[in-house]
Amino acid sequence: TFKGDDMSHLTAAKARDNFSEVLSSVAYSKERIVLTRRGKNLVAVIPMEDLDLIERLEDHFDLETARAGLTHAKKHGTVPWEKIKKELGL
Repeated sequence: TFKGDDMSHLTAAKARDNFSEVLSSVAYSKERIVLTRRGKNLVAVIPMEDLDLIERLEDHFDLETARAGLTHAKKHGTVPWEKIKKELGL
């Protein structure tokens, strides 16, 4: 396992050299691993459960935004598509 303090960091090269172990640590130990390149965070390898949670949160916020947009449209009205296209020169 690559476990550090809160979240492990590995260079992309070390992750490549230990790819199978990285995948096992993430999949079975539920570890989150940040891959770095030239000292900068590049990507994170996370368990599927974390990705599922992120996607559910995104869906929730998208729904909230859509509801707010519908409320605003009901309160303030909308602009016809043809008018918008004309203003944009389309």
